[in-house]
Amino acid sequence: MKALFTLFLSAFLLVQLGCTEKKKAESTESNQVSMEIPPLYERHGELSNAVEWPKTKEKVDELKKKIKDNPSDIKSRLQIVVIYLAEARITGEHPYYYPAVLKILDGVLSMDPKNFEALTFKSSVKMSQHQFSEARELAEKARQINPSNAYVYGVLVDANVELGNYKEAVVMSDKMQELKPSLESYSRASYLREIYGNYPGSIAAMQLAVQAGLPGSEPQCWSKNTLGHLYETTGQLKEAEIQYQQILAMRPSYAFALRGQAQIYKARKEYDKALTELEKAAKIMPEFSFHEEMADIYAVQGNADKAKQKYADVVKMLDEDARSGHAVDLELCKLYTKTAQLDSALVYGLKEYSRRPQNIDVNHALAQVYFLEKNTPKAKQHIDIAMSTGSKDPEILQIASNIELAMGNKESGNKLIAQAKKVNPKFVF
Repeated sequence: MKALFTLFLSAFLLVQLGCTEKKKAESTESNQVSMEIPPLYERHGELSNAVEWPKTKEKVDELKKKIKDNPSDIKSRLQIVVIYLAEARITGEHPYYYPAVLKILDGVLSMDPKNFEALTFKSSVKMSQHQFSEARELAEKARQINPSNAYVYGVLVDANVELGNYKEAVVMSDKMQELKPSLESYSRASYLREIYGNYPGSIAAMQLAVQAGLPGSEPQCWSKNTLGHLYETTGQLKEAEIQYQQILAMRPSYAFALRGQAQIYKARKEYDKALTELEKAAKIMPEFSFHEEMADIYAVQGNADKAKQKYADVVKMLDEDARSGHAVDLELCKLYTKTAQLDSALVYGLKEYSRRPQNIDVNHALAQVYFLEKNTPKAKQHIDIAMSTGSKDPEILQIASNIELAMGNKESGNKLIAQAKKVNPKFVF
């Protein structure tokens, strides 16, 4: 879900940014950077029947013609970037679109190294590829050029969160809210409140994000989907299901809402219905998490062979993402932990930890690995970092409780379980 948060806001906010004033090119085209525009990736299946698809193709052809007639046309190049990022979000074809977008942006920056939009677009793509340090550096460069643009602060919120710089992320979020209260700023405030253990505040902020969105628009559907997930986390399954059903009434092919509905069925132990929803989602979008959740259900059902094959499919999908420049070490760490391949899980977890040692998710994952390896001191070290912001995530509280109990601290362990039950009375311990 966190990865989803970054992906959606990166793409959507870029569309918003496309409406801002364009800077003129200040230098000539460089022979060292390819100025070719990669082709639009052809949609398949249900998405190819969407009413906007013919218009999208027509618009890209129109912009390419403008660039052919005037190779120094930066505005048209950036408009293609906006379209390609929207396509990446809609189709899930990130391994193709992110490298394609970076190629276009490098061309723009070769002509205008201080182009504000190109720098912010590139920082967003790097965020979506989980290259967080580079994303933060690019966003800081953009902020020096235009310190009054709310979007830049949004990217800096995201980058600092992923790097574990939570206090700095709060400062950036407050600045963004000051500059432009909006769906995007409310969403980030919601996420930070969740990180600091304030679920009621997180839900309230995400409700504001939903209200700020255009009814039926994809951004509003994303906000409703995230609100549904918050309701799930806090055990409010009926409220979560309402959000998912409302989205699907407006957008039947919204894959993440199908996944949300599958989670509701799974919580009710209606596993076949959950698998049906996940299969629908996977046909619409090649998102690895849909397949991973199918594997989880097969494992719960006792179908070890199907689970094993599906987990193997997920590894292949993650490998494809990695080849396109996406950092997937944390995802592999979690996957190998699930499949009891703890040596591999530790290798990938430590690799990610070397890049962002203060991140909650990374330390939570490592705590889980070390606990299963019965290395309780190491598990304790990492869970303490994961809980340093006061997180009330039931999964984090559960592993923290297990570690305390393993250390003989029964009172502390029971207290942590009580906190988790307070957040989500329906959480399975």
